[in-house]
Amino acid sequence: MKKYEAAIIGGGISGLTAAVYLAKAGISAVVIEKGKALGGRAKTVKKNGAYFNIGAHALYKGGPAEAVLADLEIELSGGIPDTKGRAIWNGSLFTLPANLSSLISTKLLTLSGKIELGNVMRKLKNLQPASIGKMSLRDWAEAELTDPMVRHAFYALCRTSTYCIGPENQQAAIVLDQVQRGMNGVLYIDGGWQPMVDLLKQKAIDSGAAIVHQSVVSIKKESGFVITLKNGDRIQVPKVLSTASPEQTFSLTEGAAGTSLDTWRQRVKPIYAACLDVSLRQLPSPGEQFAIGIDQPILLTNQSRAAKISENGSSVISLIKYLGTEEASNAASDQKELENVLELMQPGWRKELEGYQYLPHIAVSNGSCALNDYFPLGPAVPDIPGLYIAGDGAGRSELLADAAFASAKRAAAAIIQQSANPVMVKEA
Repeated sequence: MKKYEAAIIGGGISGLTAAVYLAKAGISAVVIEKGKALGGRAKTVKKNGAYFNIGAHALYKGGPAEAVLADLEIELSGGIPDTKGRAIWNGSLFTLPANLSSLISTKLLTLSGKIELGNVMRKLKNLQPASIGKMSLRDWAEAELTDPMVRHAFYALCRTSTYCIGPENQQAAIVLDQVQRGMNGVLYIDGGWQPMVDLLKQKAIDSGAAIVHQSVVSIKKESGFVITLKNGDRIQVPKVLSTASPEQTFSLTEGAAGTSLDTWRQRVKPIYAACLDVSLRQLPSPGEQFAIGIDQPILLTNQSRAAKISENGSSVISLIKYLGTEEASNAASDQKELENVLELMQPGWRKELEGYQYLPHIAVSNGSCALNDYFPLGPAVPDIPGLYIAGDGAGRSELLADAAFASAKRAAAAIIQQSANPVMVKEA
């Protein structure tokens, strides 16, 4: 039986981040990843010279993810895209009201609507979201906004920032905090997210972490924990950190029924999306590079306008349709809807097509603390001593990649604190 001081279930960005912190603190750690490659949903695939992420990805400037990467001395190259773009309403394109000049020029809003949207955006810049208290996003918006079209535009902005739909089911404070973060801009990474995964992997290995590519069959509490792998190997550790989804973590952990882990997996639901990525030799409409659906939960972005996402100069366009927590969707219908938006923005795109990737129903997050019924848990699971959780389903006020990185740092800090001769990690 192999022995380590800590085992990390999952080799995505959360697992690798935690591995770096633990190994740097002198704790013998092993990352157990069921796939052949590390990265999870942060992996990037190469098709005809273009780099496709698993869905549209971006790092929020000034957010917890950027702070953790800086802490680990991981430098990424890329660029910040401008927000010049289009609003899609009733099948037509309008100027997206993203700044003062575009707000003035857009025909999407009436004059009074422009004034109202301008006022609420100014208010958002100085707002302390925590002061809002327990209020749904819809209640906040209806109290602040009277123009129906302004509300539609505002909800579209919130969708884009959180990947969540249904303002009546979202916490206003957390959503608005994320919207504020989005105002700082996002980073598109050269080469997709794979370079970030590769740097985290190398940092973990260089720091002394081990990596095993095997599926976990069970996690059993037994003089610490015994982890049984699919190939029959067993690993004994006093501490386990799971970065798997709530449902997977619950299923793997023996005796988890009736614990807080059980409540967590029942309450924290995956957030789904349909994602379409294409690479085009050249853009039929070079000026149309970014669009937000106002009456459709859709986003289109040309990531190549800010980062090098291909080896041959082609443009990589990503589209995402937000599906919320729905476990089923109409894949063909969603695909057609996304292609129609692409045709609206880039008419004749099929003649320039080099690469195509459609992911009809993927979990873009294992849970969002923006949802009203979110159950916070972690980093420690209190009724299963020695078990910890991290990942984008273990956020506090962070969402998406920010939640993945921040929760990994919190979990590593908690494990280090409970270990002999700890080297402390400043909490995220």
